[in-house]
Amino acid sequence: MDTLVDDVGSFPLPDGVDRRTFSKARNMAGRAIIEGKSLAEDEFVRDNFCQVVAGSFRMKCDSGLDVVNYPQHYDMHKQFTDVIHEAMNGGTYVVDKLAVIPEIHVVNEEAKRLCEEMGRKVRLRVCVTGPMELYLKEVGTTVHEDVLLMFAETVRRFARKATLDAKYVKTEVVSLDEPSFGFQELSADRDTILEVLEKAFDFDCPAKQVHLHSSAKVADLLDVENLDVLTFEFAASPKNVESVSKKMLERADKQVRVGIARTDVDSMMAELHDRDLKTWNAEQLVESIETMRRRFEAAREKYGDRLAFSGPDCGLGGWPSQKVAQLLLKRAVRAVKA
Repeated sequence: MDTLVDDVGSFPLPDGVDRRTFSKARNMAGRAIIEGKSLAEDEFVRDNFCQVVAGSFRMKCDSGLDVVNYPQHYDMHKQFTDVIHEAMNGGTYVVDKLAVIPEIHVVNEEAKRLCEEMGRKVRLRVCVTGPMELYLKEVGTTVHEDVLLMFAETVRRFARKATLDAKYVKTEVVSLDEPSFGFQELSADRDTILEVLEKAFDFDCPAKQVHLHSSAKVADLLDVENLDVLTFEFAASPKNVESVSKKMLERADKQVRVGIARTDVDSMMAELHDRDLKTWNAEQLVESIETMRRRFEAAREKYGDRLAFSGPDCGLGGWPSQKVAQLLLKRAVRAVKA
């Protein structure tokens, strides 16, 4: 089985696009979708949201990725907590009709054109911030199980609505992002965590991932039946692979995604500065194909056919430009496909 190359989600805004203007247009787009209106009718939304998302998604597709995440230009927490706050006004943490990711709507609208340009169906990846991450952000570390389960239900609804299966586009992967898991502890036992994730992953999709920044507590997730793929950083955190063996994955019938390209851009820029490179270009900032390839070979040797996905460690939202971010994606693709 060939390892598929995907990306984790976030991507820089195009040069000249104001973040506040984009955010305003995105919120208006979400409201319009809920009300059944066409996004093309509003010139402000069309120019400042739809065209931005479509252009960014096309850049990702042009990098050669097998599975492409919608361009996450908006804050990973706020895109979900904004509507959770509205639900809270009604006395619940469960989001119903507001569980919409506007970027998915744009990708769906652009799918026919993209499919014709690429000569193949668009294979989409959808990232949704996980229930534990959202709970930590909104409530804290003290767990009220009923509330945590409401967050899980909300996440499930977002994921279910974002799962497309149409002529020109199909959602191949849904990832629940839990970057704090293993670093920041919830006061919940293992059984509660399993119940929460089983509920959150209760939707249909070819591959369901959980994206982690640490593998320290990955053993607690192996019994989540609805989960297919454990994903974590490797390029910036090589020790992550030490906690996960191939035998563990085989016993639990799980696969793995390992990041082979560093995306911790602030640290990378600091390292260039320490080498007295006060100015740098994209070629110097992005790691070489050879470096990424060595990591991929190490991961493939360790996990064999359990290595289902690879690509960048994490998202690229903090990178200096779309051009540099796309170069990283291109090199990651070439490193895996070589």
